[in-house]
Amino acid sequence: MWRPVTLFFYLDSKQIICYLRVKIRKGYTMTPEQEYIQCFEKMHELCRENDWGDPFSYNRAKEIYTALFLNHQVSTKFSGADAYDSDGECEYKSTTTKSINGTYNGISVQETWDEQVKYLKEEKIGKYRNHYFLRFHGPFVAEAYVMKGTKVLEIAIEKLYSRYHSKQKRKDPRLGFSVTKSELEKYGRKIK
Repeated sequence: MWRPVTLFFYLDSKQIICYLRVKIRKGYTMTPEQEYIQCFEKMHELCRENDWGDPFSYNRAKEIYTALFLNHQVSTKFSGADAYDSDGECEYKSTTTKSINGTYNGISVQETWDEQVKYLKEEKIGKYRNHYFLRFHGPFVAEAYVMKGTKVLEIAIEKLYSRYHSKQKRKDPRLGFSVTKSELEKYGRKIK
């Protein structure tokens, strides 16, 4: 005989609950492998039903989780904004390291420094009013900050200037920089 069972996972102190309804035969226990497969399939189904995209593409599952955790609207696109807060499009950066930070990698290199600054301002960083930085401990948000996009842009320009003008040959010519914990503490606002 089969009976429905609801499994609850408490994700944070706000008691956001994800649940999975499974049918378990009386006297039958799922193996961890079977439970994982069901959770995996259910997560994909939830995302498809809500037009959230593929949760297993790149870091999409964490973006969806972060949007739900912060009470933001999940973006339905894979490029551009990670989500939408009360001010519009926003950017997420997450880490699992011991010290919170946010890394911006793979920034396309433009022909001139003026074009690079315009690209950073209009397409990559400045177009998002708010940037959210989260440090995860396992599946849980351990701490989080928000920083204005204008401040992130200032930090980016300062850090990328010398790298942009460097004559050193790199395998990957794209630019990158990090917002450090001390910068988050100084210029950001702690939200968890």
